[in-house]
Amino acid sequence: MKVINVHERELNASPAGVGALVDSLASDKDLLWPKHSWPRMKFDRPLAVGATGGHGPIRYVVEAYTPGRSIRFRFLGPKGFNGFHGYDVIPAGYKVILRHTLEMRARGPAIVTWPLVFCPMHNALIEDAFARAEASLGLTPTVRLWSRWVKLLRWFFSGGKAPKQITPKKGD
Repeated sequence: MKVINVHERELNASPAGVGALVDSLASDKDLLWPKHSWPRMKFDRPLAVGATGGHGPIRYVVEAYTPGRSIRFRFLGPKGFNGFHGYDVIPAGYKVILRHTLEMRARGPAIVTWPLVFCPMHNALIEDAFARAEASLGLTPTVRLWSRWVKLLRWFFSGGKAPKQITPKKGD
């Protein structure tokens, strides 16, 4: 099953400012990842090509990285996730588009787990990351509320103790 999933957020910021958010991923001063609501992104070393890690059950390796511009992660797991995901910083006049793209060929168990579990959770996580990006840039965050399905999945996978959606504050 071919999967293409793209999220974009137009930001009233400089390319360097948005690029710095992407460059901060998985660091102690991560300004993009919604770490208060989702499993932390971690790697075996600082962000660079070849760094291996992920978040929760999602495993990947940094396949390509242009500081301040883009990063691309190749999936290592879960089983059946054959493809990549990544962020791009795209100048657009006086604004910047922050784009997250996921492209993969789902096989085996992923044919069921992607649409039922991982896709809704992925969509919620990326929208939370975009809200965190806005807050980190001093902008008013646009928060997309989690669906009931995402809340149920979060509750189920956390053993009944799902974290609540956190609205980032400006400068957070």
